[in-house]
Amino acid sequence: MKICRFDDDRLGLVEGDEVFDMSATLDGVALIKPWPMPQEDWLIANLARLRDELRRAPKGKKHRSADVKFLSPIANPGKIIGAPVNYMSHLAEANADKEISVGVTVKTIDHYGLFLKANSSLVGASEGIALGLTSRRNDHEGELVAVIGREGRNIPEADALEYVAGYCTGLDMTVRGVEERSLRKSLDSYTVLGPWLTTADEVGDPSDLMIHLEVNGEVRQHCSTSHLIFGVKKLIAYASGFYSLKPGDVIMTGTPAGVGPVVTGDRISLAIDKLGTMQVAVR
Repeated sequence: MKICRFDDDRLGLVEGDEVFDMSATLDGVALIKPWPMPQEDWLIANLARLRDELRRAPKGKKHRSADVKFLSPIANPGKIIGAPVNYMSHLAEANADKEISVGVTVKTIDHYGLFLKANSSLVGASEGIALGLTSRRNDHEGELVAVIGREGRNIPEADALEYVAGYCTGLDMTVRGVEERSLRKSLDSYTVLGPWLTTADEVGDPSDLMIHLEVNGEVRQHCSTSHLIFGVKKLIAYASGFYSLKPGDVIMTGTPAGVGPVVTGDRISLAIDKLGTMQVAVR
C-alpha cells in the first residue's frame, strides 16, 4: 500500500499514476488532548487500523498524481535520525574532495554514530528545496528512509524490521562546512521525504534496493543499499540502544558516492526500487 499526504493535508492512496482521496476514512476519529503533544506521528501510530479502513472504504475523488502537491508522508516525526558516512564509496569520495571533507579526515559511521536533524527542516517533494547559505556549497544526498511503526528500545537486530511501518525516498541536503552535521543539515527544507510512504509489506527485505539520483537529467548517484555499512536492521538496533524509537520516527540510512552541489533552478530526481520516484525543485 502506498499512502500519501497531499494538497491541503489530504490523505491519499497511490495506485499507478493516480491518487485517490481517502480523507473521509478519518471522519469521526476522536480528537487528542492539546497537551502534552505526543512524541509520535498520529498517522503512523494508527496505521494498522487505518490500513484496514482504507482497504474497506470506497475510493474517493481521483486525481492524476501529476496534479497533486505531495507533502511529506510523515507529518510529525518525533525524531529525524541521520546516518553519517554509511557507504564506503562515500567515505572515499569525501576524503578525496576537500570541499566535502573541509580538510578533515572523514571516518565512517562506526566512528561518528548517529545525528539528529531539526524537524523544522522537513518538507515534501512538491514543496522543494529553498537553498540557504548560498555562499557555500550545498549538496544533494539521496537516501533510503525507514519509518518506525511501533515503539521500541534496545531492539535486537534480528527483530528490527518488525518495527518498520514503511519506507520512502529521502534527500538529506547538506551545507558543507566545519560545523556539526546536525546544524549544517537542518536548514529549512533540507530534509525532503516522499513522494509517499510504501508500507513494509510491499518492500520486504530492504537490503538490496537500487538508489538512482539525477540532477537535470545527469546521473549523480547509482548504488544498491547492499553496500550500506550499517544496514537497516543494524541502524534500528543501534539507534534504539540510545533512545526510544516511536511511531513516525524517521531513519535516513545514509548516502552513497556521487554527492554533489546543486544551485537554484536545478531539478533533482530520486528513484529507489519499489518506492517510486521523487521530483524535487531547487529554488
